[in-house]
Amino acid sequence: MHTVIVYESMYGNTREIAEAIADGIHRADPSAAVDCLPVTEADADLTRSADLLVVGGPTHMHGMSSSMSRRMAASAEAKREGHEEAAKEAHEAAEGQGLRTWFRHLPDTEHGSYAAAFDTRGTGAGSGGAAPGIAHRLERHHYDVVAEPEGFVVEGLDGPLRAGELDRARAWGAALL
Repeated sequence: MHTVIVYESMYGNTREIAEAIADGIHRADPSAAVDCLPVTEADADLTRSADLLVVGGPTHMHGMSSSMSRRMAASAEAKREGHEEAAKEAHEAAEGQGLRTWFRHLPDTEHGSYAAAFDTRGTGAGSGGAAPGIAHRLERHHYDVVAEPEGFVVEGLDGPLRAGELDRARAWGAALL
């Protein structure tokens, strides 16, 4: 089985979740081939080769990030003292292609192509989530979404991940198989 995990990450939290999902898939099936890569490196040929496509991103303003929300997040991070590394990562992410643009170029597939969606989100009840929008876009490209969209909780505005979320991501990844 070949799984491709595509993620967008501003502060590294979504990347950590994506890597934990990849680890969970490997633990469930040690022979599985798993490519885990940022959205800026995910091309159409690689996604077409996947038996399972897993896509995730951060939640911004109750849904998927946009170029504007990424720029706002990078600007806010740049103003925080002692967050130079996070500010650099956020700035690079803000300048690059996000999931919304990537989805515009994702080719349609045949039914029987499987996918799943995840996000990272805040702790507030009204924080929303990007995963439902990601799942919807996968369905519009004719992917069969095999699991309910999943959200993983980030403490504060930029992390860290809530205790236990990496283990939960590993378990979710294993369950996708």
